[in-house]
Amino acid sequence: MEAKAIAKFVRIAPRKAQQVVDLVRGKKVDEALAILKYTPKAAAPIVEKVVKSALANAENNYSMDRDSLYVAEIYADQGPTMKRFRPRAMGRATTIRKRTSHIGVVLKEK
Repeated sequence: MEAKAIAKFVRIAPRKAQQVVDLVRGKKVDEALAILKYTPKAAAPIVEKVVKSALANAENNYSMDRDSLYVAEIYADQGPTMKRFRPRAMGRATTIRKRTSHIGVVLKEK
């Protein structure tokens, strides 16, 4: 049995989110939450929220035991990029790409 949670269109670059996601892949849920709580990255609270959501789904929807859950899959895929323009010298403009992510977590029982 597995429980899933997905956060879509999160306003953080997937490259930055993948650094945090790689820290908790394969860990037990309680250990993963402890790692995310003390990780000083901007993506850590976002990933923590998704893991907590997957944990709540596992406990409430599927009656799974919290102590036997581990992070089976976790990913930070690229979402759509918002494009903005910034004025530059001599009347030109350059694009600023504000990247978004889709962060997903799958928890399974051991």
